[in-house]
Amino acid sequence: MTASSHSQPPALLRAIPERPARVFAVGDIHGCADELEAMLNFLKQEQTLGSEDLLVFLGDYIDRGPKSREVIEQALAIRKELPNTVFLKGNHEDMLLDYLGFGGESGDVYLENGGAEFLKSYGLHPFATRADILAALPTEHIEFFRRLELGVLLAEFLFVHAGLHPDRSLDEQSSHDLMWIRGQFTHATHTVGKTVVFGHTPFEDVMLHLPYKIGVDTGLVFGNRLSVVELVHGQLFQLDHGENKVKTFSLRERLGG
Repeated sequence: MTASSHSQPPALLRAIPERPARVFAVGDIHGCADELEAMLNFLKQEQTLGSEDLLVFLGDYIDRGPKSREVIEQALAIRKELPNTVFLKGNHEDMLLDYLGFGGESGDVYLENGGAEFLKSYGLHPFATRADILAALPTEHIEFFRRLELGVLLAEFLFVHAGLHPDRSLDEQSSHDLMWIRGQFTHATHTVGKTVVFGHTPFEDVMLHLPYKIGVDTGLVFGNRLSVVELVHGQLFQLDHGENKVKTFSLRERLGG
């Protein structure tokens, strides 16, 4: 990581003007393709996920888990089915891009932070050359990583991977903060006037600190669960690691009414 993120240029946050019927935010996946497939099947079949809804992936699709390639293939398939789906850039995608020479951060520690598992999913040795990696990765996959967004604004919500700097306005945020910040954000309130929906920091269960933030990373790759929040009707969908049965909860009940 850089010593200071304040010197970086402001990050680009895209505003979504249309209000979808429902908004689903998906926590960190980290190469756990089987659980992602089960969750997507549930959302499509049991929740009738469709083009009138918005699906937002909060980043960290790859690394640590065994099936990064399959996760990216699933992401590309859902993009074709639901073109308005939002795919945000996580710090792991940032590390990968830096490792491959496309610009980013902390590529020098990528392999020891789950990158070896990413390469293995593409049939590559952890110490494959950059040229060999680029030759093995489908062009569509490389473009997927390079086109990931840093954040989107929708009504009262801001979707980013990691959070934001709590002492700065929206137009003062840096790409580093949006992809990498942790305790400085999760342990504080902020004054940006949006509820920040984020992943990155794994919690035992969904973090509800309203009106400031909702943390959706529940440590799937560490043996816990995959979580998806639906923000219009206030629902929570969870799937335990290694399972295929999705459980549904009320966010209002989680907040104690």
